[in-house]
Amino acid sequence: MFLLSMIYYMIDHMKSSNSPDIPNSLNEHWMPFSSNKDFKKNPRLIANAKGVYLNTHEGHTLIDGSSGLYCNPLGHGRKEIIDAIKNQLEKLDYTMPFQQGYGGSFELATKIAQKTPEDLNRIFYTICGSTAVETAIKIAIAYFKAKGEDNRCRFIGRDRGYHGMNIGSLTVGGILNNVKVFTNILMPGVKHMRHTFLPEHKFVKGQPETGGELADDLEKIASEIGGENIAACIVEPIAGSTGTLVPPKGYLQRLRKICDKHGILLIFDEVVTGWGRTGSAFASQEFGVTPDLITMAKATTNGIVPMGVVAVREKIYDQVMNASPDGTIELFHGYTYSGIPVAVSAALAVQEIFEKEDIFNRVKNLSDYFQDGLHSLKDLKCIESIRGYGFLGGIDIQMREKPGKAGFQVYKECYKAGLNIKPTGDALIIAPPFICEKKHIDEIIEKLRTGISNFVKSK
Repeated sequence: MFLLSMIYYMIDHMKSSNSPDIPNSLNEHWMPFSSNKDFKKNPRLIANAKGVYLNTHEGHTLIDGSSGLYCNPLGHGRKEIIDAIKNQLEKLDYTMPFQQGYGGSFELATKIAQKTPEDLNRIFYTICGSTAVETAIKIAIAYFKAKGEDNRCRFIGRDRGYHGMNIGSLTVGGILNNVKVFTNILMPGVKHMRHTFLPEHKFVKGQPETGGELADDLEKIASEIGGENIAACIVEPIAGSTGTLVPPKGYLQRLRKICDKHGILLIFDEVVTGWGRTGSAFASQEFGVTPDLITMAKATTNGIVPMGVVAVREKIYDQVMNASPDGTIELFHGYTYSGIPVAVSAALAVQEIFEKEDIFNRVKNLSDYFQDGLHSLKDLKCIESIRGYGFLGGIDIQMREKPGKAGFQVYKECYKAGLNIKPTGDALIIAPPFICEKKHIDEIIEKLRTGISNFVKSK
């Protein structure tokens, strides 16, 4: 009888503890940006997380070296954010965002506008980074149509840029593997500048001294197709998803000057760099260059609820508003989940934490320590380059057999060593949570060394 009771207890315990941590089947879920076949042979499941640590379904602990996907800079399981979401859901779970609203979305817009540079004070909500870029593209077109400049319909992106996976954002991006299957449906009329990573930039901390003249690619394109036909140029201040490409000194300033010369809008995609990753609220402030639109997402809600945001100059907003008669919709664009209460509540709680814990200065004060630790790995022979800025770093691993294989293998070795990071091709992206202490940075660097060294031994 005792044995039978124990069996029933074990069965019940397995049911309660293994679901959904250990699912019954891996077959049905088609995973994004993943080697599905490889994963399902040897799954890596995260069961729970707290602070800067993750726990796997096998009971192992990992330190989060990439803040999720740059999404969780304030750490996991923040009670302030969870409580804010719970309280909001009990009060108001959803309200239609078209032709009506609720107070929280206006309060959040005011708080965001207090931190954006200069007059980027008009805030449009979307549901992620991709849709924020898509929205910025549409706003640029709407602005010029309102001005009577219908000819301005072309966009300039940059090689190795990442702006999301919707058609417009995908087109202005510049990562070949992302677009090669979809080339026949991309947005027409888009040109790309060269990326900013030069051979002499290997193992450079911060902004490289050379390469500012690469911004002149925009001038060259403008002379070829006519600057008067270009609506906007979009770049990431630091190209994140391609492996952390820090802009050369003077590069962003030069882009701004060329855009002003030709009347081109400048869009900064700050989905990665926004909300403190460089030590300033936005990289535009860190580098002293103000764009006309800024896109953001990820850290906006600490990754807990999907949300995207576009901050827009007042003159752009005013032009679109004034072009429409009173009582009519000025911009036929939006999403079912634009600025919904649950996302806004999370974002408001995040804003409070930013202020209470002086997060941006915390990052600024620890950035040198992190960068020094990152560059201490340059003695490892398989590393071809290390670069970084603020709490963002990239490490290039020497290619093995075919592109991407080495990076993926290093990622798996780091996972086994107790470190979770983001690989992209043969580059590793390191983006520690902002709440890290020096001991956590030390742990990330130590486990990076272990994982990379184990990869070298596996030849």
